Amino acid sequence: MPQKDWTKEFPCAITVCDAHGAILEMNDASLATFQQDGGAALLGTDVRACHPEPARAVLERLLQEGASNVYTIEKGGRKKLICQMPWYERGVFAGLVEISIILPDPLPHFKRD
Repeated sequence: MPQKDWTKEFPCAITVCDAHGAILEMNDASLATFQQDGGAALLGTDVRACHPEPARAVLERLLQEGASNVYTIEKGGRKKLICQMPWYERGVFAGLVEISIILPDPLPHFKRD
């Protein structure tokens, strides 16, 4: 069965870089989010160059350690959840995936234990 490119029109920005920080993939939402920074021209560039300090140092650590980073931001009056997670190829750290999710206001919270 052929693979589906479900990420292309996924309604959250997905940006993928390799283990050296080179941007490999951006879905439509990521291209739109970063249009003013270059959009598709960012492909192949260093993801660290897109971030000021101290975020650049955090990305460097994530790339060195293959670690995760999850946090929220507010930009342009919109709250977002940012998930930066490692991805692997045959069990070896291959880079980072960043998923940026616009959060509704208010954000429902359910405790289920």
